[in-house]
Amino acid sequence: MIRSVEEHQQAVLGLLRYSSSYDTTSGSSSVLLPLADARGRVLSEEVIAPVSLPPFDNSQMDGYAIHEADLGSAGDQPGRTLSVGAPIPAGIEPPDLVEGTAAPIMTGAMIPRHTGAIVPIERVTPAQFYSAADYDSGLSLSVELPETVEPGAFIRRTGSDIAAGATALGAGTLLGPAQLGLLAACGVATVPVRAPFTVLLLTTGDEVQEPGSTPQPGKIFDANTTLLETALLDAGAAVIRHRLMADNPVLLREALAAAADSSIQLILSTGGISQGAYEVVKQALANSSVEFLSVAMQPGGPQALGTIGGVPFLGFPGNPVSALVSFEMFLRPALTAVAGVPHPRVTLSAALEAEVTSPDAKHQVRRGWYTPRAAAGEAVGTVRLVGGPGSHLIHALAESNVLVHLPAGTGSLAAGDLVSVWLVDGVRGAQSFGIPAAYPLASDAAQQ
Repeated sequence: MIRSVEEHQQAVLGLLRYSSSYDTTSGSSSVLLPLADARGRVLSEEVIAPVSLPPFDNSQMDGYAIHEADLGSAGDQPGRTLSVGAPIPAGIEPPDLVEGTAAPIMTGAMIPRHTGAIVPIERVTPAQFYSAADYDSGLSLSVELPETVEPGAFIRRTGSDIAAGATALGAGTLLGPAQLGLLAACGVATVPVRAPFTVLLLTTGDEVQEPGSTPQPGKIFDANTTLLETALLDAGAAVIRHRLMADNPVLLREALAAAADSSIQLILSTGGISQGAYEVVKQALANSSVEFLSVAMQPGGPQALGTIGGVPFLGFPGNPVSALVSFEMFLRPALTAVAGVPHPRVTLSAALEAEVTSPDAKHQVRRGWYTPRAAAGEAVGTVRLVGGPGSHLIHALAESNVLVHLPAGTGSLAAGDLVSVWLVDGVRGAQSFGIPAAYPLASDAAQQ
């Protein structure tokens, strides 16, 4: 059976959505975390602002607080001079403002009662605050106002950002620096977040050995476990790392049966699902509900999907690039839909730097290096393919910052033709590519 990429994406989403024990509506799936530990997590319920922001009227500028009774005549008497009152620093509750007096006030300081406006320091004469020595001199200090002082100027009103009792963040919000900063500003110290989606990860193969061990003839080091574990962690999932499994169907079947419990939302394996003579996962699950099929995708064609003991199961191919491409194409988008994390990959259009060919009947996913547009007049950036289409080229994968999509039916493309790319450099993020905030993204459909 050959399935399209889109069909398998929907199948994986359906498996996680309808077969997983992960329940975003259950209180048991919620944990309370300090703000510092909640980055990248998803709110399990809405958070109500306990205070207003700002919590009191405060000054937007360093300047002078002007009494409301002094505003009307300021415009009629250019250069009007007022006496200078006591300074108002941030962090105190100031006394009422006296008519005919201009009080020096700092940015963020609480506005005294009867203040009609704040005049920035650069708009008065002298255009700097008096020193402590000036105050100690006993001289009469004064300040000359500009011709026009607008009522309410440079005053941040209580609750102008958010009012106490309003919803600060809704349930399902992904918590990043801005969201956590808002909660901290509201005085919130802990937040209820969804428990992470838990994945049991195991790699199979007699030929695989642990990194750090002495190289053995005919064996390779296990890259898949580290590759997928870090990808899952970056996606906000929790990972239970199983020991490496030998190509023994009986032992694997026993391990899978023992692993299927209510604390796990997904079992994910790599290797052993293709057409070879020693495909251990296929042998171990031959009489189960797990379906083994081919997806019209390169790399990552062989796939497995089903349940084991009621727990969703996905089987990815054993080659490292195939495993990561399978994760990006199928599991990561499904986690976004089910668990609320991670954010969808940023999708852009890019011009090919060189011609490329692709199997007409398959969706080919190549690795590439994206360079943002060099000049303001250029519509898109460019992409250079890194390495070939082989599923073993993990060095090329490590040197890439995008996945390049060549959908089924593409055939061949010339240099300069546009392709869709996904930014996958999670360490540096989109800003490292020089992409401005207003850069046009592809449609949501392209990210699915």
